[in-house]
Amino acid sequence: MGSYKGEEQHHHHHHRNESNCVLVHGPIIVGAGPSGLATSACLKQQSVPSLILEKSDCIASLWQHRTYDRLKLHLPKQFCELPLLGFPHNFPKYPTKHQFISYMETYASHFSIKPRFNQAVIKAEFDHVLGFWRVKTQDFEYISRWLIVATGENAEPVIPDIPGIDRFKGRVVHTSLYKSGSVFKNQRVLVIGCGNSGMEVCLDLCRFNAIPHMVVRNTVHVLPREMFGFSTFGIAMALVKWFPLKLVDKLLLLLANFTLGNTDQIGLRRPKTGPIELKNVTGKTPVLDVGALSQIKSGKIKVVEGVKEITRNGAKFVDGQEKEIDSIILATGYKSSVPTWLKGCEFFTKDGMPKSPFPNGWKAEKGLYTVGFTRRGLLGTASDAVNIAKDIGEQWRTIKECNDSNFNYLPQRNVVQNIVKK
Repeated sequence: MGSYKGEEQHHHHHHRNESNCVLVHGPIIVGAGPSGLATSACLKQQSVPSLILEKSDCIASLWQHRTYDRLKLHLPKQFCELPLLGFPHNFPKYPTKHQFISYMETYASHFSIKPRFNQAVIKAEFDHVLGFWRVKTQDFEYISRWLIVATGENAEPVIPDIPGIDRFKGRVVHTSLYKSGSVFKNQRVLVIGCGNSGMEVCLDLCRFNAIPHMVVRNTVHVLPREMFGFSTFGIAMALVKWFPLKLVDKLLLLLANFTLGNTDQIGLRRPKTGPIELKNVTGKTPVLDVGALSQIKSGKIKVVEGVKEITRNGAKFVDGQEKEIDSIILATGYKSSVPTWLKGCEFFTKDGMPKSPFPNGWKAEKGLYTVGFTRRGLLGTASDAVNIAKDIGEQWRTIKECNDSNFNYLPQRNVVQNIVKK
């Protein structure tokens, strides 16, 4: 919604009334992670104010509260930068979790981004009568012409329903609550999931003399993080600009087999579809090996097939084996939270992902936008943020020009202001 004459100087570009209704001049952004911060910064470059609503007490809460201590970026830093401000030059090629959080805090400070913390969005809905979005938290109702969903594809942990897990006497923890293998010292640990998190948790457990048993139910692509001193991801990105995707996939697998050997022989069967094509079609990321594979080959990490059921003292597997287990770690990933709070919107699937595939998933209708749902990491986030800011920036300037010429561009203006004043 445009900034009205006489109002644009108001602090933080919004108005509040006694009935806890807040009129926001500029977009409402839900989520203060990398996606929300990047979009806010790009909007600021377009001279568009915005308001970020964040349910936790800090920016980048997933990184700050739900990641393990040894985490590093899986890709080189040049592929993980947000728009308009890069990483410090002294950061290593693969920044640590704490370095990335530091970068996020510097980013927010640099662009004077001040989210409203502890504002959990309960419901967001488009008001067809007014032509505006109404976003309710536990404290206020915010009203704006634009709504930007920046909660991302990793908002909530996925907790699978595994038969018998309720009767297991040991500890069960999702990787979102896992910090270090120190609390699992010398234990037999069942790690359910073989993605990047599952592999790294197993590697971390080995450092503390635990015996990880990694459940591999499906096929998985494992690639070396680097090939011949270059980032595998960087090599792939360069090659797809010049060659057909299927050819690039074949080349990557040829190099991976040369570097890592045949992973089928250690229980990690590769999918028939190549790693990049699979990522583009399903969003399933290949595992970038940082040392787990050598521990599997040496027997320190045990690869087991799917779990049939959990018992009081361990697990039964689909191949008939039964093992005693001390603890279980669920490396089962995350999911979108959008279906729980965004109502009456057909732009998202039931899983909370945009129906339109990349690169067109960032814009819906009626002033609704999404950022961070590309399944392409921080590169996808940066692309979305730039596109959204340009699009809203054009609308913002049109509205401002109409206001400056005293043209009543927004017939709903008085109606909205009356709601705020009630």
